[in-house]
Amino acid sequence: MSLYRKLAYFLYIAFFRFTPEDYRPYSLGFHRIRRLLVKQFVVNCGDNIRVKYNADISPNIRIGNHSELGQNCLIHANVSIGDYVIMGPDVKIYTRNHKFDDCHQYIQQQGKSRKETRIMNDVWIGANVIILPGIIVEDHAVIGAGAVVTKNVPAWAVVVGNPAKVIKYRHAEKI
Repeated sequence: MSLYRKLAYFLYIAFFRFTPEDYRPYSLGFHRIRRLLVKQFVVNCGDNIRVKYNADISPNIRIGNHSELGQNCLIHANVSIGDYVIMGPDVKIYTRNHKFDDCHQYIQQQGKSRKETRIMNDVWIGANVIILPGIIVEDHAVIGAGAVVTKNVPAWAVVVGNPAKVIKYRHAEKI
């Protein structure tokens, strides 16, 4: 990562991550500074993104056009977010997990596995959703609040629960 990207990331994490939302009368345009800094340090960033208060994001992510990173979200490295994605507060998108296969070694000593997680286009991720490593959420899907996504989500699906299950499809031809 270049020095310029590191500086933008530092300024975001240290100062501007906790600035008020744009709907607050005292926001003073801080949401624009958050967006500008994020555009400088992430791997790839589309136009007109929104970065909400306290979004904890890795510099190694991709964000599409017109997408929104929710308040208090946590997004690990190696996440791709498509165009027109919206997320509620407290969303967690993971790409790494602890290994625990060897019963003769402490879990802490077994290292971590990493898998890319992808959120495609026009996806709505509700509040408090957890998306586990390696998951692909296809286009036009809706993930209900509080869901824990352990399997790939098909296009047009509405998923809810823990573990998340398809309860219906948004598109009439899918029924």
